[in-house]
Amino acid sequence: MDLMTKKRILSVEDLKTYFFTRAGVIKAVDGVSFTVDEGESLGIAGESGCGKSITCLSLVRLVPQPAGRIVSGKILFEGQDILTKKEEEMRQWRGKVIAMILQDPLTSLNPCFTIGNQVSEPFKLEKGNDQRKNIKQQAIDVLRSVKIPIPERRMNDYPFQFSGGMRQRVLAAIAIARNPRLLIADEPTTSLDVTIQDQFLRLLKDMQKQTNMGLVMITHDMGIVAETCDRVAIMYAGRIVESGTVQRVFLNPAHPYTEALMEALPKMESKSKTLFQIKGEPPNLLQLPAGCSFWPRCHKVIDICRIEYPPLFPVTNGGEASCWLLQKNKDK
Repeated sequence: MDLMTKKRILSVEDLKTYFFTRAGVIKAVDGVSFTVDEGESLGIAGESGCGKSITCLSLVRLVPQPAGRIVSGKILFEGQDILTKKEEEMRQWRGKVIAMILQDPLTSLNPCFTIGNQVSEPFKLEKGNDQRKNIKQQAIDVLRSVKIPIPERRMNDYPFQFSGGMRQRVLAAIAIARNPRLLIADEPTTSLDVTIQDQFLRLLKDMQKQTNMGLVMITHDMGIVAETCDRVAIMYAGRIVESGTVQRVFLNPAHPYTEALMEALPKMESKSKTLFQIKGEPPNLLQLPAGCSFWPRCHKVIDICRIEYPPLFPVTNGGEASCWLLQKNKDK
């Protein structure tokens, strides 16, 4: 199905999430906008600390309190603004409408409860406690759907009795238990080896095909973006600096930061003994430089970069990027 014919399920408009600390205001998410259609996969990529996870925690209104606060913007889910909903309504939405797979399966699962108890919890919210036999069967079925072997026996096991890959599958089972319309995966393969990582990504894509849900994949691994996603948004210092289809961004990156990320990927054909690295470090969000946040690390910096933050300019082959060089090329 062509992306243009799909239903828009999520539209984020100028989202700003700040942390108010004694040291100052940290603009973790500073004017982020993107969309997700049904059946579509959006990758959000960038270095650690660029605001990827806080962006997605904002989508389910789980920003750490009391310092964190969504100060402005809109999060429209099928036309309804999530930011206007009461907390009781959000409790009903989380898991049923929007679900999230967190980064570390070992700390996300409660070590004191069995796997069966934790996987059954979403069904208890949906059905109540008056159909325990049915709830148990549903838990077994959803564990089987994520390829947990012999789920009838594993229901009574505890998280420490599962491998890292199996724990991640359990989190996926909990996330899809109530058939959400949108699934957010926050670096779900961080603790997995390459083989198990590939299996888990294939599992996510299979689940997406079966339910036609939208998928937001947060990662710093561009290889995962290439394998899993239809579109990608590159984040740096709390803002999206480039977005577009995966093919366009990988083959023709328009922002110097995206170019640097692509250059940093290991290349099998390269004979160089040293890998490319981006000079410097991501900026301190309490002390952002004037102008473009990336200019202190950019090898293409021009004078205006140090003075004014660039708006988003359209890119020739689709998408947009926030770089003054695009205006310079356009004016030629």
